Amino acid sequence: MPTTPAPLSNRTVLISGASIAGPALALLLRRHGFTPTVVERAPELRTGGYKVDIRGTAIEVCRRLGILDEVRAGSTDMDGGSYVDAKGRTIGELPAEIFGGRVEEDDEIMRGDLARILYERTRDDVEYVFGDSIAALHDDGDGVDVTFESGTHRRFDLVVGADGMHSNTRRLAFGDERRFTRHLGAYISIFSAPNHLGLTRWETYHARPGKLISVYSTAGEQAHTAKNLFVFSSAEELSYDRRDTAAQKRLLAEAFAGDDWEIPRLIADAADAEDFYFDSIALVEMDRWSSGRVVLIGDAAHCVSPAAGQGTGLALIGAYVLAGELAAANGDHRTAFAAYERVMRPGVELNQRFAARFAKEMTVSSRWKIALRMAMVRTLPRTPWKNLIAKKIRDDIQRAANAVPLKEYDQERAVRHASL
Repeated sequence: MPTTPAPLSNRTVLISGASIAGPALALLLRRHGFTPTVVERAPELRTGGYKVDIRGTAIEVCRRLGILDEVRAGSTDMDGGSYVDAKGRTIGELPAEIFGGRVEEDDEIMRGDLARILYERTRDDVEYVFGDSIAALHDDGDGVDVTFESGTHRRFDLVVGADGMHSNTRRLAFGDERRFTRHLGAYISIFSAPNHLGLTRWETYHARPGKLISVYSTAGEQAHTAKNLFVFSSAEELSYDRRDTAAQKRLLAEAFAGDDWEIPRLIADAADAEDFYFDSIALVEMDRWSSGRVVLIGDAAHCVSPAAGQGTGLALIGAYVLAGELAAANGDHRTAFAAYERVMRPGVELNQRFAARFAKEMTVSSRWKIALRMAMVRTLPRTPWKNLIAKKIRDDIQRAANAVPLKEYDQERAVRHASL
């Protein structure tokens, strides 16, 4: 006969951030019998963003979340990609299995589509507060008094920062973000624009010394729309207001001024883009991810940067582990937070090392290095050892994607808790 689980402590949990980690954590906490509230600064769900990889352990997390079929349905379903020169001539093409470095169940989805899936799964039984943010935290040892920017005051048992690389929760609980971020020598910009190249489920890359440009259109994109990614090297950190989009657009235009190919037209499109994104490629490195009753997950705790390609996967995995450890400890946050970090940290650090190495490869510094890489791209499909090279690429990616071991948490126990 099943035993009644011990009463949960610390049932009320405030989660800051409604992107990926926050709603995933809310879904799992609710399943385990907790009462989560999600607060998001944006006035509504953010549905923009780039395509994101779901690989390895993250695939299994999606399966346990019950969203894997929806992820599959929202797949970008890319056919492959090509590299072009300054005149738009194709240098080489690679099929999706090599271009994306995927194996078996690995998939890819637009970040906004994944956010929508998680939100739809939680909106009916999780409280969402849009258009607000945490202004102050006071942890008195027995709970956390939270003051919101709207002036509202509420008390929660626990607070989770799932609010990204520039986490407001981390700043309030741990201090200035400059103590924890490490610039990897490049900046990235992403925005939507007209599909000038007429791409369909295809990605086109163009490399210049210290710069990389990508344009693609996925299975889910409208025929006239494409996504654009610009990366440029900058050893020094740039000074700008993160909320001044016009200034960021000027920085991007200055970085690519005088460049040819489709760049002038794409930069002109950036000026009108409503979903414009600009940020440093950087890591968040912290000695600990919790302080008292406040804990961080996803990029807020350990941003691995777009260079790793595993940020979304780690956000999902981190949500699964944190919720599971809180349930296993009956809400004892000290035990759960320590266990969560023990499980996650080795895999996170492996991914951060991977990112630091790959960030340099994104913006090759000299023309001869670019020429050498393009020669490899051009000849790879015809070489007898192409499968070995592709395997080496996939193995490195899979090592990072499976770096966090996934534990089995008692789902039957979770259901019983949720019914109490």
